[in-house]
Amino acid sequence: MKILRRTEELAASLALAAMVILPLLEIPLRKIGTGIPGGISIVRHLMLWVAFLGAALAAREGRLLSLATGRLLPEGKLRSGGRLFAAAVAAAVSALFFRAGIDLVLEERAAGTMITQSLPVWVAQVVLPLSFLLIAGRLIWRAGESWKGRAIAAIGAAVGLVVAQFPGLLEARPAWPGLLMILAGTVLGGPIFAALGGIAALLFMADGVPPVAVLIETYSLASDPVLAAIPLFTLVGFFLAEGRASSRLLGFFQAFFGWIRGGTAVVCALLCAFFTVFTGGSGVTILAMGGLLYQVLREDRYRDRFSLGLLTASGSLGLLLPPALPLILYGIVARVSIEDLFIGGILPGIVLVTLVAAWGVREGIVERVERTPFNRREAGRALWEAKWELLLPLIVLYVYLGGLATLVEAAALAALYAFVIQCFVHRDLSLGRDLARVFRECLVLIGGVLLILGMAMGFSSYMVDAMVPARALEWVQAHIESRLVFLLCLNLFLLAVGAVMDIFSATVVVVPLIVPLGLAFGIDPIHLGIIFIANLELGYLTPPVGLNLFFASYRFERPLLEIYRAAVPFLIILGFGVLLITYVPLLTTGLLAILGRTG
Repeated sequence: MKILRRTEELAASLALAAMVILPLLEIPLRKIGTGIPGGISIVRHLMLWVAFLGAALAAREGRLLSLATGRLLPEGKLRSGGRLFAAAVAAAVSALFFRAGIDLVLEERAAGTMITQSLPVWVAQVVLPLSFLLIAGRLIWRAGESWKGRAIAAIGAAVGLVVAQFPGLLEARPAWPGLLMILAGTVLGGPIFAALGGIAALLFMADGVPPVAVLIETYSLASDPVLAAIPLFTLVGFFLAEGRASSRLLGFFQAFFGWIRGGTAVVCALLCAFFTVFTGGSGVTILAMGGLLYQVLREDRYRDRFSLGLLTASGSLGLLLPPALPLILYGIVARVSIEDLFIGGILPGIVLVTLVAAWGVREGIVERVERTPFNRREAGRALWEAKWELLLPLIVLYVYLGGLATLVEAAALAALYAFVIQCFVHRDLSLGRDLARVFRECLVLIGGVLLILGMAMGFSSYMVDAMVPARALEWVQAHIESRLVFLLCLNLFLLAVGAVMDIFSATVVVVPLIVPLGLAFGIDPIHLGIIFIANLELGYLTPPVGLNLFFASYRFERPLLEIYRAAVPFLIILGFGVLLITYVPLLTTGLLAILGRTG
């Protein structure tokens, strides 16, 4: 077992390191007119290995992304039984895709498709059945502490293998019994990927299409030219979070904003927004910095409830600011300019950060929190100490928007930059002691997210084949005439989606539905994207299952109801900000118009 653990960690880490190195080599080689033969395609296929080996690592650690609803069950037999059922369902789905993965590899091997002249596609695809086999085994092992529980989960895996071997058993039969089982398993705490992938597979098989169709769509992860930027920017976030970058940036923001009444709260909002730009809505901001910032707030005598609410809300601030990962993914799925999304998100992102910061100022005034006098020498020292971290987003935007590098190359440059400043400039991280841990933690998160994206692509493909977007468009046009009413309904719908789904899977599943609706009502495509992300950002705070609420409950060791109460004022404040972004499109399109990027 130890050999297996080390082998998969090493393989995944080497793949991620290669994803950084190859785009960096491509930049100078392209300037002299050569480039790496097949380099771009190799990087995309390396992402498959990073994604699915990372997912196997996440399964090993019990950290596959799931709904938080399973935790609402009371401790005891009820929760244990629910966990066992959820594990059996997820093991069945994993085993089904293990068998489907073998079919995909065999088909590609027979077809002889090549990545480069000497590297066949099927070699890259081997990671799919291998990873699903590992995931299924680990779901079975973690299903319970007794062999009886594991045996029940193993039966679920056996059912999945049988269904995959004989998909015709489900053809032309009602899919709803299987769908209900998958949905029940998900509500009871099963991983999200099993819900999206299992539902897509069942619906395909009911139409006579084998489940390998889902994996064919999953494989399309390797065909997108910019999706590889997501794991690379995530690595940047982990380098920053695992080092002492948060302390240096905290010192900088305190030196420049601590003189304001409520300045510490302003600092927390700004610092969390900075980190969330690179970590996405993954909870890393709350988990990595929540303890430090909570202690700082309490030392400055901010109320406990306010401090909890501020940090819970700030954990998703920054999702609209470039180069945030949701902006990249939305651009990919909606097929709109990522550069325009970066520019269009700047003012709306600043609005949301400003609203939270303003509430912090109000708290400082009401509670008469002491201010820290501005000290020019201290501010200069703090600026000098944090200069390398502060330059990071500016470098990324300069090389990307300036046309010096592609988005993937800019992300690779950012990863190298963060690695160098944390390991060699500040020496916060040790190459021998810390680097492997940082890569492992990053891979676990990347794997959980990209596995969901792959399954969501399969589910989205089925919806397109079933003409769900077209039917939704017809229904909305028949029942809603006012553009303002449509926007309000869209806000409510997206708020509900954000409360139960992570932003990455929601983007792949929901965006194909709303893009034609937005076009039908004459909504600017970039504005629609910013509305979508702003609503999903708000969904992280929405009870009962907003993800930030559970991350905060875990990090601060507080009951969920206490976190709910603390988050309500910020939910209202950010809700107002979302309405402002929705109904004042100039916030999104104004800067684009100034820069001449609108038609």
